[in-house]
Formats: sequence, structure tokens, C-alpha cells
Amino acid sequence: MRNPSKIKEGAVEFSLGDWDGKVMVYSFAKMWIYLEAKGKLLFGRGFKLYGEDRELLFTLCNYIIRDEMNCRKLGIDPDKGLLLSGPVGCGKTSLIKLLRYLVPHRRPYELIPCRNIVFGFNHVGYPTISGYGNSGFYCFDDLGVEPTGRHFGKDCNVMGEILLSRYELFKNHRVMTHATTNLNAEELEDRYGNRVRSRMREMFNLVAFPNHTKDKRKQVVPACNQTK
Repeated sequence: MRNPSKIKEGAVEFSLGDWDGKVMVYSFAKMWIYLEAKGKLLFGRGFKLYGEDRELLFTLCNYIIRDEMNCRKLGIDPDKGLLLSGPVGCGKTSLIKLLRYLVPHRRPYELIPCRNIVFGFNHVGYPTISGYGNSGFYCFDDLGVEPTGRHFGKDCNVMGEILLSRYELFKNHRVMTHATTNLNAEELEDRYGNRVRSRMREMFNLVAFPNHTKDKRKQVVPACNQTK
């Protein structure tokens, strides 16, 4: 079996922890170093992880590596999907893109902006909705702020319908769905209704940035940074 403790990026090899051939013991400090390095490769040299997000990132890392003991302590279920919420610019999309690289030996999820799904529905119609009712592994980005779908004069809450389809997949086949959102629970219920919101509680672990989290896109970041 491939050694899951080593990840190579170009000529540089990163360690995520210790592997004895059977058991992988991850190191959060090493995962932090790798995620920041991978972030710079994906998003530019100005990318950095913020100490203020350390607790949240610890939760996300334990979730993605399926550390059952820490997940129990943190109150999250590794067999449910992830709903990552927080204010605009807090870094939700960047982190959800990065997390999947920690577990290259597992099937990656595809990150899709919700607005793109709605635009597809407006062009193609209901096959767009049924297309997401399959066993695909998806993360829906910016859930709740997409426009209402409209096809041949009929309005449709496209993402609400897709979430209902994904719920059936989750209940019957344990297929997980992830999502990011700027909205809180009440706003999601207003957007999709009580029925969808109730099913989202079953489908997702909610991991939230604090409401006071700053917009990181407005911060000036030096080209080179070091983590503690």
C-alpha cells in the first residue's frame, strides 16, 4: 500500500505524520505546514494560514483524516458530510479545496459553484437536477446565494431540489455531500424551507467560522510567511 504519510509536490516531499505499514498517525503541525505550502502552489505566494483559524482547521483536519477519537471529542461524525459556513472572505472555499489533498489515497470530491449549477439548469432544465442525484462526490460552493432557476418560464429552487436528491443518496447509500455557505441556519431555512433544512441537519456536520472573522481578501499578505 502507498505510504499515506508522504506527499510529494514537485521536488519537495512533505510528511503528514508516521506510518508503520498498517496504522497512520497524523501530526497536525505537519499537516499545517503542508496545507500552507500547497495553498501557495494553488493560490499564489501570498497565501497563508491564520493562527486565529487554528481550532477550526484542527476540526477540519480531524474530520478529513477520519480520526474517530478526536471527531467524537469535537462532536462531529466522519460518516456525514461537511457544511462549512462563515462570513464572506473568511477562507471557506480555499480550505475546502485544500482539505482533499491531505488524503490523496481517497476519492476526491468535486467542488462546484452553486450558481454554475443554476446556470446549467436554466439552459438544460431538469436533467441538471437529476444529474446530481447520482453517486458523484460533490462539494457545493456558496450554497444559498445562487439565483432562482428558471427554465421555459418556470421557476425552480434548483439547489433545494438537488439537496433532497442528495439526502436520499445519503440515507440509502451513505453517499456524502459537502457544501460551503455564507448563510446561517435560519437563512438557509428561509432559502430552502423547513423540509430541506431538516434533512441538511442529518446530512451535514456544521463547522462554522466565528461571525467576527475578518475578510482575508482585504488583508495585505507578504510574499513569504512562516507559521508558528
